[in-house]
Amino acid sequence: MSDESGLSYKARRRWALVILLIGMPVYIVLAVNVISWLDRPSLLVELVVYVLLGVLWILPFKFVFRGVGKADPNDPDQDQY
Repeated sequence: MSDESGLSYKARRRWALVILLIGMPVYIVLAVNVISWLDRPSLLVELVVYVLLGVLWILPFKFVFRGVGKADPNDPDQDQY
């Protein structure tokens, strides 16, 4: 089974780790700064912005995270059930 991203399973796992350990904290700081630019909106508006930003960050990286929690499909040493 070939994936459309062109990255191997191990490369996708490494990139997922980099995205979560470096990219996610940077994105959180940016999201908090976006809220601060809005001059402390109402709680409902703030919640909507945080929810939207929380969903939008993953869209460009969806192909990286797809299947990384499963066993490596190319590893012959693992038992395939």
